Amino acid sequence: MTLLIAGLILWSGVHFIPSLATPFKQNLIAKLGNQQYRLLFSAIVILSIVLMVFGWRNIEIAAVYQPPVWGARVTGLLMLLMFILFSAAHSKTRIKRFIRHPQLTGLIVWSIAHLLANGDNRSLILFGGLGIWAIIEILLINKREGLWVKPEPAALKSEAIMLLTGLAMFAVLLLAHPYLFGVSPIVH
Repeated sequence: MTLLIAGLILWSGVHFIPSLATPFKQNLIAKLGNQQYRLLFSAIVILSIVLMVFGWRNIEIAAVYQPPVWGARVTGLLMLLMFILFSAAHSKTRIKRFIRHPQLTGLIVWSIAHLLANGDNRSLILFGGLGIWAIIEILLINKREGLWVKPEPAALKSEAIMLLTGLAMFAVLLLAHPYLFGVSPIVH
């Protein structure tokens, strides 16, 4: 459990730096250069993910709550929404006129989806922890960036590409999930 929590703390800490420790970030960039700073940031993010994966695998699973019977079925729909939001974060899309942070919102949806399907201790720590981090990150970014300037409406072609990309990512993960995570997300 220690590794999983350490990974979550490291992930959160490094991502909070731009909002909570801007002078520290600027000092690092001044000392290391922007490229080296990005490499260091990426290395810490990768280390945090490795810690979370090994922490996840090494926890003795214990039930914390009973997920709702319908939770696993709703999870699929929420995951589709999550992939659309992730795709929207990197596209010109009308979604950005309604959701300021589609990728972080997608992560919150991902967290909720997995907490509806899993009621064990490690799921609560990982999915709950990352969901809480995403909420706090949205609040911090909003405070740092100030007033939200909504983008102009996107062309329908851009919307179609974004949706198709989200659907493709969903399909790939749906098929790869049993091999990557040992659990089939398809409910029978």
